[in-house]
Amino acid sequence: MKAKLVFLGRLEEQAGRGFEDIAASAPLDWTALLERLGSELAEAVSAEKVKVALNGALVADKRGIVVNDGDEIAFLPPVSGG
Repeated sequence: MKAKLVFLGRLEEQAGRGFEDIAASAPLDWTALLERLGSELAEAVSAEKVKVALNGALVADKRGIVVNDGDEIAFLPPVSGG
């Protein structure tokens, strides 16, 4: 199973990369996905205000995500500026 993680905004800076291709032997649920990210980045993407898109569609409850082969998961932090 292969998938792509996309980090946007401040999450890209925190991750040190804009995207990451991942491989796993089986689909990943939210908990398994967070374990792959490491504690600091996992905490950042778990924040309430960070939205998640699965294959371009916003997900209402990111805890219910299951990442399957070919999926793209994008992490979208809140936008700020002025």
